[in-house]
Amino acid sequence: MFQRLIKGCVKLVQRYLPEPFIFAILITIVAFICAMPICHQSPLDVLSNWGGGVWHLLEFAMQMTLVLVCGSVLADSDLIKKWLRSIASVPKTPFQAIAIVTLVSTIACWINWGFGLIVGVIFAKQIAMVVKGVDYRLLIASAYSGFVVWHSGLSASIPLAMATEGEALVKTTAGSIQHAIPISESVFSLYNLAIVITILVVMTLVNALMHPKGKDVVTIDPALLAEEAKPKMLETDIPTPAQKLERSKILTWLTAVMGLGFLVLRIGFQGGSFDLNMTIMLFLFLGILLHKTPIAYVRSLTKSSSAAAGIILQFPFYAGIMGILTGTAGGDGASLAGKLSDACVAISNEQTFPLLSFLSAAILNMFVPSGGGHWVVQAPILIPAGIELGVAPSVTGMSIAWGDAWTNLIQPFWAIPALAIAKLGARDIMGFCLIDLFVTGIIIMLGLLFLV
Repeated sequence: MFQRLIKGCVKLVQRYLPEPFIFAILITIVAFICAMPICHQSPLDVLSNWGGGVWHLLEFAMQMTLVLVCGSVLADSDLIKKWLRSIASVPKTPFQAIAIVTLVSTIACWINWGFGLIVGVIFAKQIAMVVKGVDYRLLIASAYSGFVVWHSGLSASIPLAMATEGEALVKTTAGSIQHAIPISESVFSLYNLAIVITILVVMTLVNALMHPKGKDVVTIDPALLAEEAKPKMLETDIPTPAQKLERSKILTWLTAVMGLGFLVLRIGFQGGSFDLNMTIMLFLFLGILLHKTPIAYVRSLTKSSSAAAGIILQFPFYAGIMGILTGTAGGDGASLAGKLSDACVAISNEQTFPLLSFLSAAILNMFVPSGGGHWVVQAPILIPAGIELGVAPSVTGMSIAWGDAWTNLIQPFWAIPALAIAKLGARDIMGFCLIDLFVTGIIIMLGLLFLV
């Protein structure tokens, strides 16, 4: 019965899910059409809101690109890959292979979403080369499924935004939060950790049990996954002064010590928060250190940057969609996102508010797959409303964060870099991810209803 359900989901997705860029265009059209009757805006009003929003997320887009690329380069270092190869030799059966890929990816995504997203796929490819009979599609889907916990972890943009003191926090929350909320009340809260651990255990088991049987298994030739040999300097070559600088370990150490030393100074001694920029710095300079020479890091970064191509292309479109969702020009002065958030507030009480905030964020995530975008759109409405109902701002923020992360399982935007590395299409993995969506959704909703 379970296998028949999985096959049905896989066929459904393969038939109806378009390429991610086409998906972005389609939901742009849906948002455009919905904004006119719901917000009483004319087509020109909506067009103006869309065009005005296209470039509003450039700073955040650069941050997301750097998180992804720096995480990718760190995962590409010899030390990390050696560690992954040693773990890849542990599983002996497809069941064990799927389980360990899910575990590694989920833990890594909780630590850093960019690192986890990439390291999970690299690890899955290593597994595919040594474990016979394992379904390659499910391996990559399992690697991507760990991404569902990213917004409850150390690189989560909403908890980090709440933990960052300043005018932006006050403005974004409509004055409801005057001072930073430490991550001990969000990421490290008991209810959040309970949800994460439950997902880690249950999703690992579910993914392993989803492995197809017999002729339904889709494997890949290990030869297709082998890495190209790195170019080496001929023994007869005499390094030039420039080449010596490029291969200087001293420069690497000096650079890494400066970057990592600044992090220790800012966070350990000056009381700075571990926000998104600090996360990027950590993985940037740790990656430089592990690659040993400047030129090795440059080459790895050049290779890894191509994985961000889909993000670079699609982020302006999603920023435009965000412009439609938040635009108030014309009409009755209300935004589409505001209408959704207001509807959530109208039917909520103290007990159901976190759950309904989660669901509204999950819906918005299909249109704006950006944690920072969700925070800007929903925080001014949901944070004050939650406080009025007696719900702590940290709980409301984490509810929005979980909603953003949850529907990423079927929103192909963030799967783009993983799929580029795996050389698969979104339709190859999203059928399996649909099962994970149902399973994790039950866990998160029960947690938000009964644990907060």
